[in-house]
Formats: sequence, structure tokens, C-alpha cells
Amino acid sequence: MCKMRLLHRQTLLRKKNNRPPALRAPTKGRRLVQRSILVFAIALIALIAGVLVYKTQVPEDETLPVSAAKPATAEAVSEPVYPSFTLADIDGVERNFAEWSGKHRLLNFWATWCAPCRREIPLLKAFQEEHGENGYVVIGIAVDFPEAVARYAESAEFNYPILVGQEDAMAVAETSGIEFIGMPFTMIVGADGELLNTHTGEILAEDLERIVDVLTMLETGQMDKDGASAALDAL
Repeated sequence: MCKMRLLHRQTLLRKKNNRPPALRAPTKGRRLVQRSILVFAIALIALIAGVLVYKTQVPEDETLPVSAAKPATAEAVSEPVYPSFTLADIDGVERNFAEWSGKHRLLNFWATWCAPCRREIPLLKAFQEEHGENGYVVIGIAVDFPEAVARYAESAEFNYPILVGQEDAMAVAETSGIEFIGMPFTMIVGADGELLNTHTGEILAEDLERIVDVLTMLETGQMDKDGASAALDAL
């Protein structure tokens, strides 16, 4: 009898274990998943209902108040820049930019290892020779080592002042508001000390002629500073 009862119990147990998966009671994990799906569906329905209600309450042609619509323009006109600095010359003497006040100044940033910079030098020397007595001065600012500049100057025979610097010289160039990423680079400063414009890259004879023409018109009142700055943009 006990053996038959044991066999019967084993048979029932096998039948229970072999029950098709669809007939088994849901597990705890499956119930949690089903509950999460239900909650998500309810939240989605509530969101859609909220959007529909909002649309029925807000007219389609409603616009923002004028005060809320701000144009994406600059907040203010750029302030004038008046470069001010002190750098050593090739003899190690500290020179202040104010020494050349009252003259139109071309700050030419260069280096002994820069081929376009070296090509500019004869042209800048000729410019200084021609216009130096008319209120113009070229100021070379070498972004280089003092020893290398001094050696180069022996053969270059500059007829305009040469200042030397590295990080401090680059800081002067960046007062222009333009990122200093290469040479040659020239800053054009009017006789009153205000930066009028800049020129990136090798400067040519026609560029120098244009600078003289524009600054002459500025001096004679044929052009104001804004016009001169705009005219120099064409360089």
C-alpha cells in the first residue's frame, strides 16, 4: 500500500512538473513586469490627455509678448582699443609704446624663423624711409629669442625700432581682440593711439599704400574712424 501511495504521489508530482508553461501561475518577477507596463501605459495616457487639454485652452495664433522676443544681436558696440605695453629692444632697453605717441604706428609681429615675415622686412624698411618724416613709424615686434633677433638684425639693418618678446609680445597682439595664431601679423594704430584694424598674413606694397590713403583721409576729415576702420577691412 505504501509503495502504491508513493508511486501515486510521484505520478502526481511528475504531472505537476510537466504542466505546460501557460498553465503555471505567474511568478513574482513576471507580475512586477506586468505591473510596470500597466503603470507606464497609464502615465502615457495621462500625458496625452494633458496635451490635448492644453491645446484646447491655448489659441493657435497666440504669440509671445514683444518684450520676450529678444533679437540675437551683440549686446553693445565694441569698445575702442588703445594698446599700451612695454617691451625690451634688441639692446635690452625697455621701450614704452607711448614713446611714439602722435604718430601712425604699424606694429608688425614677426620672427627670424618665419619666411613671410622676412620677406616683409625690405618692404617695411622702404615704407619707413618714405613715410617716416610724415608721421608714420613701423615698430617690429619679434616673437622670438633675443639672441636670435640680435644676430638677424646685424644683417637686416633695420631703420625702424625692433622690440623683442615671447608670451608678453603675444599678449600685445591679442589686445586686438583677435586670437594670435600665426605670423606675420600687423596692427594699425592711429596717431591718437586707437587701434583701427589688423592685417593677418604677409603685407604687400598695395596694402601699405591703402593704409596711407585711409589714414590721410582720416587726418583731413574726409573719413571718420568708423569709416577708416571699415576701409582697412579690405586689406
